[in-house]
Amino acid sequence: MGILEKIAEIEREIARTQKNKATEYHLGLLKAKLAKYRQQLLEPSGKAGAKGEGFDVMKSGDARVALIGFPSVGKSTLLSTLTKTESESASYEFTTLTCIPGVIEYAGANIQLLDLPGIIEGAAQGKGRGRQVIAVARTADLVIIMLDATKGDIQKELLERELEAVGIRLNREKPNIYFKQKKGGGISFNSTVPLTKCNEKLVQMILHEYKIFNAEVLFRGDCTSDEFVDVILGNRVYMPCLYVYNKIDQISIEEVDRLARQPHTVVVSCNMKLNLDYLLEMVWEHLALLRVYTKKRGERPDFEGGLILRKGATAEHVCHAIHRTIAATFKYALVWGRSTKYSPQRVGFHHPMCDEDVIQIVKK
Repeated sequence: MGILEKIAEIEREIARTQKNKATEYHLGLLKAKLAKYRQQLLEPSGKAGAKGEGFDVMKSGDARVALIGFPSVGKSTLLSTLTKTESESASYEFTTLTCIPGVIEYAGANIQLLDLPGIIEGAAQGKGRGRQVIAVARTADLVIIMLDATKGDIQKELLERELEAVGIRLNREKPNIYFKQKKGGGISFNSTVPLTKCNEKLVQMILHEYKIFNAEVLFRGDCTSDEFVDVILGNRVYMPCLYVYNKIDQISIEEVDRLARQPHTVVVSCNMKLNLDYLLEMVWEHLALLRVYTKKRGERPDFEGGLILRKGATAEHVCHAIHRTIAATFKYALVWGRSTKYSPQRVGFHHPMCDEDVIQIVKK
């Protein structure tokens, strides 16, 4: 029996098993086996695992956004509208056959936008060019799932399922679980919070399924068995996602209103250029980028050439962004903006920055 048949059999078994207290261990083991087989499918060994021709492009700019969707939903039109790159668009399916990059210039940042070929159901198993599309998506900072507003919610569920199958977790936090394999001592299990979705017995059964008999496990959050499997595998990617419904000019205003109220969702019309400004605002918000402006002593801040940093950046990151030698001679910094209690505030190396802060670095 091949891996695909095994995966299909386990999926059928999970579908027909009732979820209750008596079956939680059985379901937990089935999900662990399913994740293991999917891992083997994605990373085959030997000659079968020889890499085919990919279409990844060099990462550039301050952030990377991947456009994913079924054929003919408007990905190429969106790329051509938001960037200076022309991506061929037509009314037939599979117009785009390779990865086409473009650059969005927004708020002083250069955001790389990738128009990927349309994927089809079964992409996670390699149908179409699904594996290559998904491999590029894993390198992005944000995924935009492009949907056709005239075709209902089923396409959203199908795309989420394909990405979930290859270890891309959308709009979810990384599980707060500490896991470390050891050479001896058996399995040590602890939790700092009451667990309602998982327990020690299930954790041990999952570890044994992966032939792990010596490990240290600490649950710092009330996580599920699926999240624990993700931690064991260690190759899951957690990234933000925006759901963009195109062709809203072809549906009723009530349906537009219903779609727009869903979380992480933007409704647009690429042909009529409706709501694209709001889409760019949401892209910026989901990427969590910061603009930090530098200032020399006795001069006005340089509002033309701001630094683009990631959320959580500190004064140390600002030093590295300006020049790698500045950190070694850093004495303190003066900061104006929302990250301070008063302006200017004298701060140290680890002061967290906020969007549109102004910083003046004082050397030793």
